Formats: sequence, C-alpha cells, structure tokens
Amino acid sequence: MNLRLSLRADHQARLLWSIALPAMLTNVATALFGLADMWAIGRLGDAPAQGAVELGAKYMMAMLNVFNFLRTSTVALTAQGAGRGDRTASAETLARAMAAAMAIGALLLCLMPLAIPLGLDLLEARGTLRESARHYIEIRYWAGPLWLGNCVLVGWLIGQRLVRHVLVVEIAANAVHIALDLFLVLVAKWGVAGVATATLTSELFKFAVLAALVLRRPEARAAFSSVRRRATWRRAELARLFALNRDLFLRTLLLTAALLAFARTGAQAGPVTLAANGILFQLFMLATLLLDGFESAAQVLCGEALGAGDARRFRATVRSALLWGGVMGLVLTLAYAFGGAWLASAFNTDPAVIAATAAYAPWLTAMPLLGVSAYVFDGVFVGAGWTRAMMGTMLAAMAVYGLLLWLLHPFGNHGLWAAFTLFFVLRAIGQALMLPRLTRRSFAAG
Repeated sequence: MNLRLSLRADHQARLLWSIALPAMLTNVATALFGLADMWAIGRLGDAPAQGAVELGAKYMMAMLNVFNFLRTSTVALTAQGAGRGDRTASAETLARAMAAAMAIGALLLCLMPLAIPLGLDLLEARGTLRESARHYIEIRYWAGPLWLGNCVLVGWLIGQRLVRHVLVVEIAANAVHIALDLFLVLVAKWGVAGVATATLTSELFKFAVLAALVLRRPEARAAFSSVRRRATWRRAELARLFALNRDLFLRTLLLTAALLAFARTGAQAGPVTLAANGILFQLFMLATLLLDGFESAAQVLCGEALGAGDARRFRATVRSALLWGGVMGLVLTLAYAFGGAWLASAFNTDPAVIAATAAYAPWLTAMPLLGVSAYVFDGVFVGAGWTRAMMGTMLAAMAVYGLLLWLLHPFGNHGLWAAFTLFFVLRAIGQALMLPRLTRRSFAAG
C-alpha cells in the first residue's frame, strides 16, 4: 500500500513538473522583457528616465492585467473540456475568448485619449517624469490589443498542455525584444521611446508566431466553423463564461489596485526611491513568474481532475503543488538572501539608487517563501472554477492591505514593503481556510 502511494505521488510530481517547469522557463523569458527594459535605460545613468519607464510600465501593467482573466479562464475551460474528453468545447472556448479579446481591444483603443492622462493623474506623475512616461505609454499603448490576443492564445495552448510551445515563442519574442532594446536605447539613443518601441514590436512578433502554432491544431481550426454555430453562443455557455470572467476581472482589478497603491506611494518618495522600487519590483516579478509555474500546473491539473470528477487526483494535485512550490519558494528566498542586493545594484549606475536598493533588498528576500502559497491556491481555485470564492478572499486581503498602508505609513518605504508582503500572506490564509469546504461541495456528487 505504501509503495502504491509512493508511486502515485511520484507520478503526480512528474506530471506537475512536466507543466510547471516549461511554464517557469516561459515566465522567466517573459520577465526578461521588464528586466531588459530597466537594464537598458539604467545604462544611461538617468534616474528620471528610469523612473518614467517604471511608471509607464506600471500603468500598462495595471491597465492590461485587469484583463488577464482572458488567459486564466481560457486555461480553466480548456483544461476542463480536456478532462471530459470534449474536443468541441476546446474549439468553442477559443472562439468565445478571442471574440472577447477583440472587443476589449477595440474599446481600449477608443478610450486611449482619455485613459492616458487619467492614468498619469492617478499615479501623480508631474513635470519631466510625467512627460517622459506619457511618451512611453503613447507608443506602448498600441500593443494592448496584441497583448489581449496573446493572452487567449497562450491560455489555450497551456490548457492543452502545450506549455513547451509557449516556451519556444516566449524565448524567441524575448530575443527580439532584447535586441531591439540594445539597439534602440544604447545605439540609436531613442531613450524612453526606444524601450516602448521594442515592446510594441516584440508583442506583434509574438502574436504572429502564436497564431501560426495554434492554427496547426485541428481544434483551433474548428474554432472558425464554431463561430458560425448557434451552439457556441448559447446563453448558458455565455453566462458561464461571463460569470467566470467577471469574478476573475474583479479579482484582478483588486490586485491591480494593490500594485497601483504600491507604485503611487513609492512615487511620492521621490525619483530615487521610485527607481529603487522599480528594480526590486522587477526582481520580485522574476520570482513571481517562477512560482507562477506551479499556479499554471495547478490550473491545468485541477481543471482536468474536476472535469473528470476525480476528487483523489484533485487533492493529490493540491498537495503536490503546495509541496514543490514551497521548495521553490525556499530556494528563491535563499538565492535572494545571498545575491539579491548585488543583483539589484547591477541595474543602475547611480550611487543613490544602488544604496536605496540595498536598503530595501531584505523585503525582496522574504517575498518568495511568504507568497508562494497564494500563487498555488490561485491556480487551484481558477482550475476548479471557484472564482467567486477567490474574489472574496482577495477583497478581504485588500481591505486589510489598505489599513496596513495607513498604519505603516510612518515607517516610509519599509512600511510600504511590509504591507505589500502581508497582502500576499493574507490571501493565502483566506484561500486555505475555504479549500476543504469547496472541495467537498464540488465533488459531492462523486
């Protein structure tokens, strides 16, 4: 019996890693986009320019990440269809998700003249910082519709367990992005505009390659015919998609508000602290995207288990994801403990910015280990379709986060990082408390 359990655990771990590892490498390639931008502009030794890129990138991330539900819902619905063995559902999911992405992209372009000044006002950008950030955003904004389409295509491929395909595309797109960063910023001397142009071009390249890969799949080609079928647009299916995306949208909106509050509070401390926070935040995102590999694996495997009605496989996936995610979180924490401050200092030549990054680097060290459970539980809840519960835990954590920002304000930037860290811890605690009841309810029929 023990041998059987051990073999089953080994199989579950291998299955988890077969998705998590390519997803982690894919996410590292994605993170290099931001790191390459910060490194290239940092070589100029211009703290306001680096701050403008950081603020502009935060704006774009805030605007677009609220629509990341296109990716997560596509992963969940595609995986659940795969668990049921329903290939028609995969085609219909792709058709619905891409239609939603196209509609949102068109709306964003229409709102562009209003959205940019409003966003800069919310971030309290002023003077030359505002002008440089506006220039960056006006160029990169046109990549928004491409980014939305890429969310759908990536989510559909991941839901099909084709994570390695996504990895190849991310590496290729990242190579294009870095090459353009180096040429446009350091050779052509385009500065902030060069960073934005590199991002726009690489998103276009990524969309073209992803579309070519997706269209090689029979299910994807069937999506064209499913667009014309009335069954694809049944009210029940659209209502299910709307409910899932609504909850994910609101949850992402809350997360984006937390990130905007972090950026806005940091900006109030001046360009040096803003630049230091930008560097540390990019390194935090590097750790986040590594740990997000376990979130992606949990989404796919939990979605398949729920589609198949297999409670035992579902629980095994949760245990395995928490175990191996915790191991990776510990590895990253140790890595940042020994090399985080040194790594952060490589992204700027300004002594004041280097000193500031060293002062706040301990918070970067703590984040991976303390935050990993939140990422794993996000994957579990999305894959299982428990998006309403996830939104509720996010709302509770956000309320406490707002209170902590006020209570810890006298501690300056250290207080800001402390509140941000506790925000992730509180999310994980709320989801852990809800998990047993939701599992029993979802598999009660089995």
